[in-house]
Amino acid sequence: MRVIGVVGWKNSGKTTLLCALVKELNSRGLSVSTIKHTHHDIEIDQPGKDSYQHRNAGAQEVILATHKGWMLFHEQANEPELDELLSRLASCDIVLVEGYKQHNHPKIQVYRPDHGNKTLIGEIDNLIALASDEAVSDCNIPVLDLNNPIEIADHLLAAVQPV
Repeated sequence: MRVIGVVGWKNSGKTTLLCALVKELNSRGLSVSTIKHTHHDIEIDQPGKDSYQHRNAGAQEVILATHKGWMLFHEQANEPELDELLSRLASCDIVLVEGYKQHNHPKIQVYRPDHGNKTLIGEIDNLIALASDEAVSDCNIPVLDLNNPIEIADHLLAAVQPV
């Protein structure tokens, strides 16, 4: 399994790129899973729903199952480590991780200078490329066309070997 991160500043286009990569990699016959990290407090489950009531009553884990799939809610006091989450995934070819920029997995940064972004080069480990919608000079890692998911997928598959 390959683990590849998509990182960048808020509203830089991380999710848009990640979704384009999922479609491109799927079209090549690869199985892809994703992990999304957020620093925001969000409530995934809705108050008043049965699964929310199970959690509110004190259940450590609740599985919500439907005919279309299932979701696991796991209560814990601390933010989970990426390795813990990866261990919970079913086997797949590639995991695309949005966020977890301080973890040591290979990452590509979405870089859009016209949005006030700055590069993360030198600030985070294992940055293997920039995906930008503008030319970038004086860069010591590959700069890829943000609007070309085929080129980005090719680079990621060549640069990151399965673990």
